[in-house]
Amino acid sequence: LILSLLFSGLPAWVVPGTTVAAEQVVYVIPLTGPVEPGLHSFLERSFQEAERAGAEIIILELNTPGGRVDSASAIRDLIFDSPVPIYAYVRYSAISAGAFLALACQALYMAPGSSIGAAEPRILTGEEVGEKELSYWESQMRTVAERQGKDPQIAAAMVRREIEIEGLVAAGELLTLTSAEAEEIGFTDGIFATRADLLAHLGYQAASVIVAEQSPAEGLARFITHPTVATLLITIGLAALMIEVMAAGFGVAGLISLLAFGLFFGGHIIAGLAGMEVIFLFILGVILLLIEAAFPNFGIIGLTGVTSIVASVVLSAPTAEAGFRMLATAVLFSVLILLVALRFLKRTGLWSQLVLQFAETKEQGYVGPADMSYLLGQEGVSLTPLRPSGTAVINGKRVDVVSEGGFIAQDAVIIVAEVEGTRVVVREKKMNGG
Repeated sequence: LILSLLFSGLPAWVVPGTTVAAEQVVYVIPLTGPVEPGLHSFLERSFQEAERAGAEIIILELNTPGGRVDSASAIRDLIFDSPVPIYAYVRYSAISAGAFLALACQALYMAPGSSIGAAEPRILTGEEVGEKELSYWESQMRTVAERQGKDPQIAAAMVRREIEIEGLVAAGELLTLTSAEAEEIGFTDGIFATRADLLAHLGYQAASVIVAEQSPAEGLARFITHPTVATLLITIGLAALMIEVMAAGFGVAGLISLLAFGLFFGGHIIAGLAGMEVIFLFILGVILLLIEAAFPNFGIIGLTGVTSIVASVVLSAPTAEAGFRMLATAVLFSVLILLVALRFLKRTGLWSQLVLQFAETKEQGYVGPADMSYLLGQEGVSLTPLRPSGTAVINGKRVDVVSEGGFIAQDAVIIVAEVEGTRVVVREKKMNGG
């Protein structure tokens, strides 16, 4: 009996004559909103929980307008590496990077009225990417389509406008398929109105369904790590930091800067894109900039501070290229914000802490040092011994003078040898004309 149990793979505690039905578990993960770095963290945790729960399959329910290519590629790797089979169920739409993730799963199912496609990559500013990046993304779309047994040319037509498929998409247009069109050409594995219908088709109608929920921290991280929001936070943080460095003391601008950068780094740490080292680099950079502002030097400390802040932002980004692009955009807009802010600060009391509000004019009683350059080459007489400073009479005026270095006696004939501002340098005139 023991040998039979061992060879059959059944647990040794099963009592003969009884049957224990293992409960089937299906793990459902909603994939909504843009595809960004924070989504990767949420899906990674959800996949691990599904595995620990003993899930038979994972249903990835998609409703996304797309997002970052690098984030989609990282999530694709999670899907490939998952020991639990993952099936895509497009509830509403899987556009751009969403179409890529739908094809990365083991099978693609759609709900009536849903759509998939339009996967042309774009830069954050809306510009089209270069041929190199476009070719790479097309190859990735073809690869996941082939892996799922779908026509790779259809996937490529979702990326390139110049691809024409007769009766489906004309040249110059991106391909986006409705559920009915996808079913007609065999680009979907089935159309199901509800999740229950899909589970019945897969043979899990009696399974226990667990729906993954996104934590508030993960939701905040997903929002913050969106490229637009992250760039906006850096812009606000930099602009407020520059205003704070220019102003005396620590005020509202400093608090705004700390809040903006705190949200930026906190969101990226929660999303798993950064560690505490970026916080250290950022704080170090701010301290060095404050030292540079308080004790100006040759700029080495300030340059080191700027480098530390740049490094902290770049290390927090999914890629170095994305980090530099995000930082460059933020610097440009923060300078514009600073210029606008200074314009409005002129109307407030804070402006007087930044810029001198009046000129030191004669009308206000200020008298600048007299120009003594006209005395150069003039002769005079020393009124006091010069050891080396003293007083002399030159052109009938008493002038404080200093000798070139040697002692000059009282009543000696002198000549002005050099004038440096208010400093008049004289030497004794020799009787032989020297």
